[in-house]
Amino acid sequence: MFMLQKLSWGVLRVLTPLGPRYVKPTFSQRLYLLWVFRLFPTLPVKVLSSRQQRWMERLCAMHGFVALEHEASDVPLLGTLEQRPPIELKPIPVRSAQSVAGAVRPFAADAQQRP
Repeated sequence: MFMLQKLSWGVLRVLTPLGPRYVKPTFSQRLYLLWVFRLFPTLPVKVLSSRQQRWMERLCAMHGFVALEHEASDVPLLGTLEQRPPIELKPIPVRSAQSVAGAVRPFAADAQQRP
């Protein structure tokens, strides 16, 4: 019975940096999503094939995100896609003692001028 509910009106949950968003796919898209999420209810984007990633992007772009009329717990979820932005590791700049002294010098001079 629950599988029929998923096929009838299930939604895809996409976890974004702004919080969960929901997509209401068509019947055939719901059928495909049930197959994609058949083993795991939650999948990160990086485990999908490049074809599946493009398909998911088109799905979200085509339908957009919808507001749920019901509580999120009442809506049958086809699956949850973790769409987190890639982590960019930026090197921490190494500051020399000269650059720190140069940055502090104007503040020190201002403090000395005050009575």
